[in-house]
Parts: sequence; C-alpha cells; structure tokens
Amino acid sequence: MHIQRGFQQPDQYRGGWVTIGNFDGVHRGHQSMLAKLVQQAHAARTPAVVMTFDPHPIALLRPQQTPPALSLLDHKLKLFEQHGIDAVVIYPTDHALLQLTPDEFFQKIVLGELNAVGLVEGPNFFFGHRRAGNVGTLKSLCDAADRILEVVPAVIVNGRMISSSEVRSRIAAGQIAEAVEMLGHPYRVRGFVGSGAARGRTIGFPTANLEKITALLPPDGVYAGRCSINGTAYPVAINLGPNPTFGEAARKFEAHLLGFTGDLYGQTLDVDLLARVRDVVRFESSDALKQQLNQDLETVRTLANEA
Repeated sequence: MHIQRGFQQPDQYRGGWVTIGNFDGVHRGHQSMLAKLVQQAHAARTPAVVMTFDPHPIALLRPQQTPPALSLLDHKLKLFEQHGIDAVVIYPTDHALLQLTPDEFFQKIVLGELNAVGLVEGPNFFFGHRRAGNVGTLKSLCDAADRILEVVPAVIVNGRMISSSEVRSRIAAGQIAEAVEMLGHPYRVRGFVGSGAARGRTIGFPTANLEKITALLPPDGVYAGRCSINGTAYPVAINLGPNPTFGEAARKFEAHLLGFTGDLYGQTLDVDLLARVRDVVRFESSDALKQQLNQDLETVRTLANEA
C-alpha cells in the first residue's frame, strides 16, 4: 500500500476510485465502504484510494471539543491495508482546505488533485465549509462531472447505526465487547511502560504500568485484552483504576501479560481491549485478592482465546 502526505506522487492515486473521510476507528461501517471501494476499483482496474486528514478538522475548528481518537494514525493505516486499499493520501489539514465551499472542494480536490473516476461514501458524509455539502450535493456534482457516486448504506448493530460517536459512547460506558463488535476489531490503547509500585510482583502478578495514554479510556474496572510482543500474542488482564485493597487512590492502567516473562519498562506497548470482566473492588486481604485474580486470569484467557 502506498502512503503519502499531501499530493506528492499523483501517479499513485490519480484516476482511481476514492473515498474521503476521517475514518476514526475504521469501524464496520467504514469497512463496508472500503469493501465497496476495492470492488469498484478492481472492476475498473484502477487504484482503490483513501483520502484522510491529519489532524482531524475539529482540532483546527473547535480544539476544545476534539474527541479522543479511536485509532492512532499508524494503526488506521494498517487497517486500511488489511482491507485491500492501494493508496492513502493523508492530507495535512489546514484552514485553507476548511474554507473551501462544497463546489470548490469537489473541483479542486476530487477532480483537480485526485481525478477520481468514482467515489464511495456513507449516507452521513458531509464536506466543504461548515459541512454545507452532503451526499445529495455530492451526487449532483458527480452527475455534472460524469463521475460515479456509490453511497453505501449504514451498518446497523442491535438497532443502532454504527458511527465513531456510537463506538465512543460504548467505550465511555465500559461496554467494551459492544464497542469491539461495532469496530469489527479490538479497541487498541497505546501507552509508555513506566515504573509502578511493583506491588503486583510481590503477590505473583507483575504488571506493566501504562502511562501517557491519549486514547479514550473506559470507566474503572478489570478488562480482558491481548497484546503482541515480538510476534507472540499474550492474553492481558487489565486493572484500570485505583487499588483500594492497598489504599492506593491513583488511577492506573496496569496490564498483566499472561505467560510473559521479561522487562517491558521504557517500552511503548499496544494493548487491545476485548471485554469488561468486573468492577474494581476492595478485598479484605491480599489472599482474597489473589484468589479473585486467579479467577480473573481464567476469564481473561478464555475471552482472549475466543476473540
């Protein structure tokens, strides 16, 4: 897959089928669009092209309201590649782009830069200054320019339309399994392994204390996850929150990798969240805590193996 920032190598993307958007999380709705894009591009023997934005336009327009990203850029690119995309144009968002009217955006970007033969979008696609253009606007512009527009229906799960906002609300509510179902892949959190109290090691459950996490985190609780170290996948038991049994009030992201031996201190670690296991509770003794942790590990192992 070819990746570039801005319109630097037009031979890699011009004349292809194109989809444009932020694709935050690359959820199942996005995946449906990518599948249609690849299908159309292959049939026309043209590249399947994604144009996305970095930073998110909201970061320039309303920085105080910028939501936490559901996927970091490098993870997003890997997901694009997994779904068969040939080229990704990452546009460095600026105010000049955001000032373009829908017609100007279509003429300058879609026709002028991309020379798209066809476009694939979802029903809630908006573009141009103040999001003035929608799929109806885009259809009219495509018809006038003799371009094809495919509008892919929304994907519905449990009666709710999948969207980045809907996924985000599930994560914020601690409904990780539901969020994962909407995403179509685990929810990835990245952090720097810092030094903790090393208390877990003293009771036989050493943990990696993740810091500098920018992703949206669910409420306090014990979660099942998975991570990969040097190509080997490990189930992960995650304690997110304080440690009331030992009187620690600070909120931490502590990850215990089942079956892993080694030192992760100072490394950057990606942990994929799969499901919520239980609430954080205070135990009367360290023995009672260890008994519960052993039960948690069995639950985590089962959930990680089933995912």
